[in-house]
Amino acid sequence: MTTHKYFSVKRLIKACGYSWKGLTFAWRNETAFQQESLLLLIMLPFALWWPESKLESAILVMSLFIVLITELLNTGIEAAINRHGEAHHPWSGVAKDVASAAVLLGLIQCALVWLLVLL
Repeated sequence: MTTHKYFSVKRLIKACGYSWKGLTFAWRNETAFQQESLLLLIMLPFALWWPESKLESAILVMSLFIVLITELLNTGIEAAINRHGEAHHPWSGVAKDVASAAVLLGLIQCALVWLLVLL
């Protein structure tokens, strides 16, 4: 077992555990994450079967995961902002709006990629 300061199996296992906690939190608490995850599960077989090349399949799969990644970042930002209470602050609103815009752009990007690859 490697015990290097920056890498160890124990550290890797802990990191995977933290990631799993984040995924389960998002799944249990974010309807958008649930919807986008189900969309990925439905579209993933098409992404692997429909395109003419492996590169096209990879691009379609990546576009689906970008949506989930941006949704997770949005959830994290919202959680960090909400931690500080319900008091309204303009910068809190900006942070949430910008994170939401990132999700929107991820969805638009995904739709455009699918249209360009499959049409």
